[in-house]
Amino acid sequence: MDKKKIAIAIPASTISDTPHLREKTAKIGLIGRAAAIFRVDEIIVYQDNPRANQLRDLDFIALLLNYLETPQYLRKALFKIEPDLQFAGILPPLRTPHHPVSGKLRDLKVGEYREGLVLSQTKEGLLVDIGVEQPAVLRETQHATGDRLTSQVVNVGSRIDVQAVAREEVPGYWGFRVRIEKRSFVQFAKDGDFDLTIATAKLGTKFAAITGEIAKKWGQSNHVLVAFGPPSRGLHEIAKAEGAKLERIVDFVVNTIPEQGTATVRTEEALLATLAILNVQFNY
Repeated sequence: MDKKKIAIAIPASTISDTPHLREKTAKIGLIGRAAAIFRVDEIIVYQDNPRANQLRDLDFIALLLNYLETPQYLRKALFKIEPDLQFAGILPPLRTPHHPVSGKLRDLKVGEYREGLVLSQTKEGLLVDIGVEQPAVLRETQHATGDRLTSQVVNVGSRIDVQAVAREEVPGYWGFRVRIEKRSFVQFAKDGDFDLTIATAKLGTKFAAITGEIAKKWGQSNHVLVAFGPPSRGLHEIAKAEGAKLERIVDFVVNTIPEQGTATVRTEEALLATLAILNVQFNY
């Protein structure tokens, strides 16, 4: 079986009740950190209120998550200075394997994986910034200047040589991708390539009551979607507004915070609680 991929879906209105840009940025930082801690492969940002124009919020959330996911040494080249990144400095560092702590050539090892940015082309190949004092050489030409790529170090000496690899080839966790989903929640939950879909909801079945059922399907699945709704209205209401019954479009509707002590649970709070439970239960 292939390596299991975990995707989470978060609504655009995650930040709708947060008025200030600084607080919005901090909230997205928490979501990104939670995703990285529990090795989420993809974050899907979806429209949960078709009556509202949520394109602005979709773009903002995706921008901040993409910025957070990008290794620090590549951010200046890949992101323009813009108002939405005004408070990007408060975003917490991910400290994932693709965010190396050292930028020293002396610490670089053959076999190491690094995210890189194609700087230019020379007679020897492409020069790639991999976050150390000098560019590496990639003896391939199918990449364009400005492309981001995943690379593996094959030689360290007077010259650094790397080879391009598919992100999926990297052993272990290598960060998350971000996708904006403009289809309705019902559409992408039903028509996506997921072989297990779990919706979290206050009105769902207590997780402990159906752990065995989920475990059976979990073990057979390669691509899992865990979906979250906004605090203002749950996934049941979102599905109903789209003319569907939530239980008919996902495999399981679960309550991972039974007997909650607050009137609502924020998306980032539900995310941490749910992923922690899934991680402990299924050791993914």
